[in-house]
Amino acid sequence: MRLGILLGYSGKRIHLPLDLIRQAESMGYDSVWTAESYGNDAVTAATWILAQTEKIRVGTAIMQMPARTPAMAAMTAMSLDQMSGGRFIAGLGASGPQVVEGWHGVPYGKPVTRTREYIKIMRAIMAREGPVEFQGDIYQMPNCGPGTTGLGKPLKSILDPSPNIPIYTASITPAGLRCAGEMADGVFPVWMDPRQFHVLGEHLEAGFAKAGGGKSLDNFDISPFVFVAVNDDVAAGIDSLRPGLALYIGGMGAKGKNFYHDYAARLGFAEAADEIQDLYLAGKHAEACAAVPTELVDAVALVGPRERIRERLVPWKEAGERGEIGTLLLGVHDPSVLEFFASEIL
Repeated sequence: MRLGILLGYSGKRIHLPLDLIRQAESMGYDSVWTAESYGNDAVTAATWILAQTEKIRVGTAIMQMPARTPAMAAMTAMSLDQMSGGRFIAGLGASGPQVVEGWHGVPYGKPVTRTREYIKIMRAIMAREGPVEFQGDIYQMPNCGPGTTGLGKPLKSILDPSPNIPIYTASITPAGLRCAGEMADGVFPVWMDPRQFHVLGEHLEAGFAKAGGGKSLDNFDISPFVFVAVNDDVAAGIDSLRPGLALYIGGMGAKGKNFYHDYAARLGFAEAADEIQDLYLAGKHAEACAAVPTELVDAVALVGPRERIRERLVPWKEAGERGEIGTLLLGVHDPSVLEFFASEIL
């Protein structure tokens, strides 16, 4: 099992902890992951890191697909692949309707259809086997629709082919997981309970079967986000992680249109998810945080003093041995905690 670091996206000022990243690189960490929402973009940060490191891979978790065409994503991935010596991972995600329609000003549409078409186009461009032609529900190349000139023609990338650039998707819905299993090289669920792999596994397996060609957990990377709170006071550590879960379960979507709420329900916390969402949408954010079950936080995160975290790492390691986890993407920005996980995992 490999280790990676989640950087997330920046606040008002962009800060990239390069000393921490270089330390992780020296200790054998596999990857570091940038992000975007509606502030800094993920690609610029990834480029900056790649330029100032030598071995560690850099991925985007995520590039928002509606923010850029599949051709632009392929151009970006191929460029960074060449300039970094093959260290870039193209991590894609549909984002959510609030950001897609409110910020990017485009229809949210069908996220799974978008993902499938997007990856097909990217792979065709990166393979460079000929001019790309594609007629899908969302993307058409060349586009001959209303408002076009009719002058578009199929094109082939000028760059050398880069067919092996890994593509990961951010997926937690059953349909999204099936799509990831079929189309992608890996998936990063926003959380994971290592004791409940079936919540992900049955849908990924269906995707593998559709893909054919011997695709399986042996050649697919499951890379869950794992947030860490090292704290001698376990209750305080749990409390520090409740707001993030409350935001996603309660606030990342409307009633009936929140994938994170539904995912928490599939993990066995349906009643709590309903309560968190009701409170959050009513503006009662503190109460929503308090409603996040301790059991949920403890299932998907690593909390407590090092001795407790060492014990609670056991099911994660066992899942790794079964091939159910390829890379732990850790929410860690403390050098001593990086060292702890390196000593326990690597």
